[in-house]
This record gives sequence, structure tokens and C-alpha cells, in this order.
Amino acid sequence: MQTKRIIYSAALGLLGAMLTFQVHAQNVPISLDEALTLFYQRNLDLIAAQYNIDQSRADAVIAAAIPNPTLGVQISEISNRPNMGSNASGCNHDVNVSCGPAEYFSFSQLIEVAGKRGLRIQSSGFATQAAESDFRDAVRIFSNMVEDAYYDLLLAQKNRWLAQEIVDHYQTLSKANQLRMSSGDIAESDFLRVKMEAMRAHSDLDTAQTAVEQAQAGLAVILRWPNDSLHFEAKEQWPDIKDIGQNLSKDELMNKALQQRPDLLADKQRAAQAERELELARRLKYPDVTVNAGYARDPSNNALNSFFVGVSVPVPVFDQYQGQSDKAAVALNQNQLAVEQTELSIRNDVANALATWNSADKIVQRFQSGLLDDALAVRNSAELAYSKGATGVLDFIEAQRSYKNVMRDYSQAMINRANAYYDLAKALGEEIANDNAANNKAQAPTQLP
Repeated sequence: MQTKRIIYSAALGLLGAMLTFQVHAQNVPISLDEALTLFYQRNLDLIAAQYNIDQSRADAVIAAAIPNPTLGVQISEISNRPNMGSNASGCNHDVNVSCGPAEYFSFSQLIEVAGKRGLRIQSSGFATQAAESDFRDAVRIFSNMVEDAYYDLLLAQKNRWLAQEIVDHYQTLSKANQLRMSSGDIAESDFLRVKMEAMRAHSDLDTAQTAVEQAQAGLAVILRWPNDSLHFEAKEQWPDIKDIGQNLSKDELMNKALQQRPDLLADKQRAAQAERELELARRLKYPDVTVNAGYARDPSNNALNSFFVGVSVPVPVFDQYQGQSDKAAVALNQNQLAVEQTELSIRNDVANALATWNSADKIVQRFQSGLLDDALAVRNSAELAYSKGATGVLDFIEAQRSYKNVMRDYSQAMINRANAYYDLAKALGEEIANDNAANNKAQAPTQLP
């Protein structure tokens, strides 16, 4: 019976080692900066945002264009024998000779008045600026998504590493317990309790491995599934905590965010565009002028050659453009309301992000102030006491569980602190990516994957 148990324990250890080798054999280490670089190069949403900027710039060119002139040519009286018998001075009085067709040449040019073209240029300029701000806001939001997915993967990996450590620890302990039970130092019930904990540790390792694979798939989706993405292994890279205003008061942070957030800037630019559109709609009541000029050569007239100049102006009698003005006023009110709503959202984002950061930072400091060392010391002490028979198996198992819980909570706290830092930067509109990733961010929208 004891021989079977020894063989069973050895088989479990060999199987665990084989699974561990298989899990880690094809891993592809990736840093957060590399993940951001991949994202900037491949993400179609950012490329689409860049296309919106190009569209706005094209609209600005159209808005600045001056209306083209119109040239007209008209030939009349082109029958076989026109103007027969005409007494016009420009016509040959020989009835057997044709006087020739009449030729008319005209030119017309629309002239916009009341500064309408200037207002269109200003409006399109604000639209382009808003599109560029939208692009920056997309980068801000999507970068934070990559960071969240990256640290989700890192947390899953750390839980797997911890589970593997517990499995290895119990494997060594099980071998020692087998020998102790053979010599009569421990009861069989104690041996079975430790064996059950070892089996539970193997189950925790399986669960942790599943979580890692799910986190790898989540990161792969955000990165648009690059090659080997299901084998990505996040490097243990923690953010380089910089002073982004963590020590400022809440009101000061809110004011800083209101000045920097690109989504609020985009809303303000659209509101400015709506103001120009409203003024443009009000100036539609000032009619544009069309200047006409031309030259006519008509043999049938008393004057063979003649010139003319004219002006035409639409008269706003029936349509006085009131509907256009009302529609533009509604659009302005909607954009101003959007600005106010975004400001409220920013204040809420900053308040929540600051509170989360303060809490997460304090929790990590508590762990690092000695709690980790205490948990490890308690486990080692309990294991030593149990090996010498000075404590029971239940105390030993409780110490093992406490160590596992503390280490897992510490990993979660470190991840929460990293996410809280990036969330605070996102709420403030701060760009904290490194230079390499930032360069790829600037270049990526112009490159197809």
C-alpha cells in the first residue's frame, strides 16, 4: 500500500512537471510598451479616426473654395438664309446674301456677401480641430484598455506562479510525510489531510492556467489577434510612478483635467463650430450677388457689336431663412449641453480615480511594510514546527493557506495600484506612454496592418 502511494505521488509530480513545461515552452514574453506598440500599429479604430481627420480637412478645403465663374456661348439664327430682307445696318442688303448667325458670349460670377465664406472657413476649421481631439481621445481610451488587459494577464500569471509554488511545496512535503508515516512519526489521517491539500493545490493550478489562457485571449482581441498572441506572457513591468498630480487637492486635479481632457476640448470646438454655423444661418438673409457681363455680335441688330453688364440678386420674400437659423440655434444649444455634461463626467472621473489611487497605494504600502515577510515567516515556522512534531497538521495547513491568501492579495493589490495609476492618468488626460510607444502611436494611424 505504501509503495502504491509513493508511486502515485511520483506520478503526480512528473505529470505536474510535464504540464508546467508544456505551458511555458512556447511563451512569448511581451512588455507593456510592446503591447501598446502592437496596438497602435494594428488597431483599425484609430485608423478610422485618422480618416475622420482627413475628411474634415477635405471639408475645410471645400468650405474655403470660391464659387467658379460661369461662361456661356450662344449662337442663334443659324438657318440657311437668316435675316433675309433685314434693314439692320449690320446686315448686307443684298437679299441673296446671308447676314450670318448671331453670337452671344456671357460671363457670370457669384459674389458672397456678409462674410459667409469666412464663417464657413472658421466653422470647418473648428470641425477639423474637433476631429483631431477625437483622435487623441480615442488614443487615451484605447491605450487604457490595452493596459487593463495587460495587467489582467499579469495578475493571472502571478496567480499561476503562486499556485505552482504551492504545488511544488506540497509535492516536497508529501514525500517527506510518506517517510515520516512509514517510520510512525505521523498518523495516516495527518498524511491524508496534507495529501488532500496537495490535490486542492493542483486544482488551483488548473484554474489559474485557465485564467491565464482567458487573459491571453482577451489581450489578443484588443491587439487584433497578432501572431503568437495566445502564447503572450506579460513581463512583470510595473508603471514608473510619476508626479501627475496625485498630491494636489481634488479641485486642483479637476481643474487640471478640464484643461487637458481631449474629449472636453472636442466638445468645446464643436460648440464654437455651432456658433459659426448659427451666425452663418443668420446672414443668409443677406442675398448674394451675381454679376453678369457679356458681348453680343448680332448682324440682325442695328448695332453689330454690343456689350452688356448686369446684376442679379435673389429677393428673400417667401423664404427668409428662419428655419435654418432656428435649426442652427438648436444645434448650438445641444453642443453647449454636451460641454456641460462632459465637464460633469470629468469631475466624476477624477474624483473616483483619485479615491481609487489613494486606496490602492496605501494597501500596497501596507503589504510592503512587513506583511509579506510576516506571512512567509509564519509559514516557514509552522512547517518547521510540524516537521518536528511540535504542532498539529491543522495549524500547518492554516499557515499554508494564510501564506497563499496573503501572496494572492498582494498580487491583486499591485495590479490594482497599476490600474489605478493609469486610470488616474486617463481621467486627467495625461499621456504617460514611453517614447517608443508614443512614436508608434503617432505613426500607426497612417499605416495599414
